[in-house]
Amino acid sequence: MPFLSVIIPLYNKELYIQNTLTSVLNQTFTDFEIIIVNDGSTDNSLEIVSRFKDERIIIINQQNSGASSTRNKAIQHAQTDYIAFLDADDFWFPNHLEELVKLIQAFPNCGMYCSRYQTVIAKNHTINNSFSYSFPDSFSGIIPDFFKASLVNRVATSSSIIVPKHIILENDGFNTAISSGQDLELWTKIGIKHKVAINNTISAIYHFETPNSLAKTAITKKTLMDFSQFLTAEKENKSLKEFLDIHRLEYALQYRIAGDIENSKNFLKNITSNIPLKTKILLSIPSFVLRLLLKTKHLLKKYGVDFTVYH
Repeated sequence: MPFLSVIIPLYNKELYIQNTLTSVLNQTFTDFEIIIVNDGSTDNSLEIVSRFKDERIIIINQQNSGASSTRNKAIQHAQTDYIAFLDADDFWFPNHLEELVKLIQAFPNCGMYCSRYQTVIAKNHTINNSFSYSFPDSFSGIIPDFFKASLVNRVATSSSIIVPKHIILENDGFNTAISSGQDLELWTKIGIKHKVAINNTISAIYHFETPNSLAKTAITKKTLMDFSQFLTAEKENKSLKEFLDIHRLEYALQYRIAGDIENSKNFLKNITSNIPLKTKILLSIPSFVLRLLLKTKHLLKKYGVDFTVYH
């Protein structure tokens, strides 16, 4: 039995999947299986992965069911004790798995193992995601405060972590009842209950895609996680409260942009952390102006200029 399973959910990523899969096959650590679940792709994604001839690759086809269902199916088929996640448009440096396996061996009782990562925010523009506000860039070990460390940049992403399979199953896997933020919900559940370790090696690249249109990402078309499930834990963990309030604030602003003032207010009323002045100003601006500002933000991102209004 291999040491770990690499899970790649695949839906219409023909422009990226060859490089993504090649980056897995080029790993210096080789004791793994690769489970690719093709979620009803309508482009050439399946044809591209089928060209790879490696006995470690397992391809599963299903009708389009969404990211949660896709990942859960792959987890069910996994024959190993550890799950490494990788999105079909992201990339690993050759030492990614080797460094994470070292972390597992050094800290065997954690619920999640994280590598450091870069984010491609635009063509020819890549940024490092530092957590120096919480611990030094040279730090490797169990994170003293996982949620505090994730206030600016999220420590756990869907392409930079390994999670023990039993931890995923204990938390019921990815929530198929929501259509956005499934990974945020699961990593939060794990971070509340378990220690999280991080290494000091940048070994993954997260590819940020700027949406082509506002309609494509309208929050009114999404089903979000139920924040109330964390109310008890929030009362006992200040950093968790701050972390979740940032996401409440993000959703509140997105609803405001979409013109849904009622849902925006519903998220705002549960925020007790300090809201930055710039965000307060944005929340007072008419929706049509916010949409123009959002288009400007997306345009700036294409030229490598990135910023947040939530801190």
